[in-house]
Amino acid sequence: MTAVRQARSVPVARFRILVVDDFAPWRHSVRSMLQGHLELEVVGEVADGLEAVQKAEELHPDLILLDIGLPHLNGIEAARRIRQSAPDTAILFLTMNSDADLVHAALDSHANGYVLKADAGCELLPAIQAVLRGKRYVSGGVAGRTSNN
Repeated sequence: MTAVRQARSVPVARFRILVVDDFAPWRHSVRSMLQGHLELEVVGEVADGLEAVQKAEELHPDLILLDIGLPHLNGIEAARRIRQSAPDTAILFLTMNSDADLVHAALDSHANGYVLKADAGCELLPAIQAVLRGKRYVSGGVAGRTSNN
């Protein structure tokens, strides 16, 4: 019984996540998807690109889940600014947009991955795990269009 008690007292490594999307119900849905995973902690939610840059500087999250279509500053420009001010923060785009040019622009902003919202149910967690391990992840829905990246 002592071994069991000791195992329970071992702290779980937690990865801090900032969710950036202008649609509040989607942010709450993402939070719900991550809620059961003790190693993942949503430390903030914001609705626009400028707020994302500010919160990234303030919170220093391990990962930012970032939409492209944001008010005030689009996600690609926000990613570029975040990369300058918080270079150790991983960025995973989570968006509806599957346009090949936007996918390339997003990945060229030094993002670590790209997941389509339509695929989030089955791909978000594997994408987060891959990105947090330093790997690049591109959603199956757009992967064929980004083969030269």
